[in-house]
Amino acid sequence: MKNIKKSQLWSKDFSCITVATILSVIGGEAMNLPISLLVFSETQSTFLSSLIMVCGMLPDILLPVLVAPLIDKGGKKKWIVNLDLMMFLIYIVMGLWISNHQFNYYLYIIFVLITGTISVFYRLAYQAWYPDLIPVGHEQKGYAVSATIYPVVTIIMSPIAAFLYDTISIGNIFLIVAGITLISVLIESLIKETRKKSKQRYTLEQYFKDLREGFSYLKNEKGIRNIYTYMSITNGTSHGIVLLTQAYYQTAPWLSVTMFGLLKSAEMIGRFMSGIFQYVLEIPVKKRYAFTKFVYIFYNLMDGILLFMPYPLMLVNRFICGGLGTSSATIRETAVKSYLPQHMRARISAFFNMIFAVGGVLSQMLAGVLGQVMSYKVAAVCMSCIPMMSVFFLIILPDKQNRPVYEATRVERE
Repeated sequence: MKNIKKSQLWSKDFSCITVATILSVIGGEAMNLPISLLVFSETQSTFLSSLIMVCGMLPDILLPVLVAPLIDKGGKKKWIVNLDLMMFLIYIVMGLWISNHQFNYYLYIIFVLITGTISVFYRLAYQAWYPDLIPVGHEQKGYAVSATIYPVVTIIMSPIAAFLYDTISIGNIFLIVAGITLISVLIESLIKETRKKSKQRYTLEQYFKDLREGFSYLKNEKGIRNIYTYMSITNGTSHGIVLLTQAYYQTAPWLSVTMFGLLKSAEMIGRFMSGIFQYVLEIPVKKRYAFTKFVYIFYNLMDGILLFMPYPLMLVNRFICGGLGTSSATIRETAVKSYLPQHMRARISAFFNMIFAVGGVLSQMLAGVLGQVMSYKVAAVCMSCIPMMSVFFLIILPDKQNRPVYEATRVERE
């Protein structure tokens, strides 16, 4: 019986999209870390390093709403394959150019803006296409497979990417990722097209109408507002601390970029182990709120003291934080999605995706500035103080508004 279910889930199309997704994540990890390391190494500026990351985020703030109707018009496979072909060509051009020219900061600014823009189209098309490739009746297993790809690949690729940066030129890394992308294109081409078009065209006018309705709902839901506002703050500051941590590892003589890669792997292992734990054991509804408050306080504390620890304890720090962070995120999403009315879930999520992007941009810029005017250790402490104060005012203090959200179940709400 198990073999039959496996055969039904692992259809040709689902197998192809899974392999293509794995290759895409491998390529992204092999490219992102070396670029980040190179920019700081060449500029010695946390501000310029953060500016590169901000440029990669800008398209996520400006474009998704505008391009979504275009994605709905055509076949999703066509979008995915053509966008990956564009990325293949960009990687080839970048690899050949960089191999014969000196470092140019503005070239990398243009690169991340272009690839960030392409990723907006790609992500929308992928999210619309992926559900059609999961065999009917196997949705949960299909999404479980998807959810494990990123942490597992990151565990493996973070030290490899750091090793590649130390051993070969950035131009050759671009060419290697171009080859990975081309393989992904060939695999995606084997997938059968699913031309399911929306019966009702989703226009920009309709989007803003839905956004206003969602905002009106949020005005009366302080608990939801508190939780997601805090998440936009803590997600942003966490990314800023990662930038400062990377700079610290590149400047401290007893540390290395390979060790930084292993630090990321430790966090991903924690996330992966937490996912297994969440699958096996369920935290009681009445304990969700208390557990979440503990995790938020503990996580912010660990972020603040990370750079003051010896390296082995840094690994333990990130492993624990990775596990606890995933656990609290799972609890939060389960509670919030149960609390929200079914017809409001998508637009509330869309609204907060924009807020998260804005929070990420502001936090990256702040981390870059702080890294220029004080030590990386002190800057990380300053960054961790922001969510620590926020957790008190947005999560702990408004108990009456937040507790019903964390204790919501679908039976109660639906």
